[in-house]
Amino acid sequence: MSKIPSKPRILTTTVGSYPVPDWLAALPSEQAVIDATRVVFDLQRQAGIDLPTDGELYRFDVNHPDTNGMIEYFIRPMAGISSVVGRSVTEEFSRHHPMGFRRKPAGVVTGKLGEGSLNLLADCQRAAAVAGGPFKFTVTSPYMLARTLLDHHYGSFEKLTMALGEVLAAQMPGLPAPCIQVDEANIPGNPDDAPLAAASMNLLLDQIDGERSVHFCFGNYGGQTIQKGNWQKLVDFLNSLHCDHLVLELAHRPKGDIEALKHIDPRIALGIGVIDIKVNHIETPDEVAARIEAVEKKVGPGRVRWVHPDCGFWMLKRSIADRKVEALVLGRDKYLGL
Repeated sequence: MSKIPSKPRILTTTVGSYPVPDWLAALPSEQAVIDATRVVFDLQRQAGIDLPTDGELYRFDVNHPDTNGMIEYFIRPMAGISSVVGRSVTEEFSRHHPMGFRRKPAGVVTGKLGEGSLNLLADCQRAAAVAGGPFKFTVTSPYMLARTLLDHHYGSFEKLTMALGEVLAAQMPGLPAPCIQVDEANIPGNPDDAPLAAASMNLLLDQIDGERSVHFCFGNYGGQTIQKGNWQKLVDFLNSLHCDHLVLELAHRPKGDIEALKHIDPRIALGIGVIDIKVNHIETPDEVAARIEAVEKKVGPGRVRWVHPDCGFWMLKRSIADRKVEALVLGRDKYLGL
């Protein structure tokens, strides 16, 4: 397994999803997914990305445009979950588990959760075979998944969340990627659940063999922010995570959010969003460099280890996403004088 580069001192990475190539959507097949994944890796490597992601193309589902199939990818294979969602289930979910943009649950928990046919190792191995170097593999947090489900078995949201954490944690050992990233987009808008979210996510993080990263954003649907809140309210939560670095949305956030980064435990390296994925504007190298400089002025040199887009690219056009990736590297290089 290839190792994460040690230089330059600030590395570039992406967050996860990439726009699905038109030819893959038109004629999907296992071979087409492999070929498209190779293309996504190569695009990033040619632009100079130090730690690319596989684009999560195998998770995309045209029937779930609100979350691009990300939730269903993890939920559907698990034992103990039914995907049969009729009127009564939909109405019950809307009463007890409102998620704003989601009208019906991803599934109904009918029994004890188990692995079922979930096999993250196989998908990580497929990515590794065409990655051409070190890469990052992503997994959605148990807390975020729990919020999409209707529970008819555990009787408590806490038990459900931890059960999901145990299932996902068992998938972590042996994944052939030097960095595993846990994604969470719901806790910024629900800070009171921070202790539960951290406990469930730490189950996964403790089972990861390599670099452990955690990505947080405030949601993205049609270029709109889903969650309210700010980073200051989440500092204690972030410090409680058993991770090596954070991957934080910052480009689309108020400048005041940078202040909170000073209070994150020095043992955790900072990854900062310097590319706004909620707008079509292509950042200039100067804009990217200025965003890095603004953070380093607040937190001090050496704390920022990673720069990246705020979130995944799946809602953008390829022409936009490709150029934003190039801008990320050019801006980092300009800031470091490379």
